[in-house]
Amino acid sequence: MSDSAPVNPQKSRTGLRRVWHAALISIDGYRAGWREPAFRQEVVCAVVMLPAAFWVGRSWVESALLIATVVLVLVVELLNSGIEAAIDRIGPEWHSFSKDAKDMGSAAVLLSILLCGGVWLAALWQRFFV
Repeated sequence: MSDSAPVNPQKSRTGLRRVWHAALISIDGYRAGWREPAFRQEVVCAVVMLPAAFWVGRSWVESALLIATVVLVLVVELLNSGIEAAIDRIGPEWHSFSKDAKDMGSAAVLLSILLCGGVWLAALWQRFFV
């Protein structure tokens, strides 16, 4: 292998071919995420909440905000799962850095869920009680 050959073949692709392969890689990422029970639970919630956002939101901005917070939870969960997979790949032994990385990923998921819940509660309050 020469020194100039890319380690990742995706780096040498250009144009639509690169976009196509990136999409296939992303689909593999969604499949990997689907193997995580927490991600599946959040997707089930999203299937209900995303259409409901158009009913709860009083304007396109409110609907977009409601949708964005739900999608944010899914994004953070996928990132957290990626962190956990990388840490698990390193080795099964306990290490404080590994624990910290996993704990911070979990904290990020919790913050995104709290943000989503707060925005949704405010929107529901606005819709039904004001």
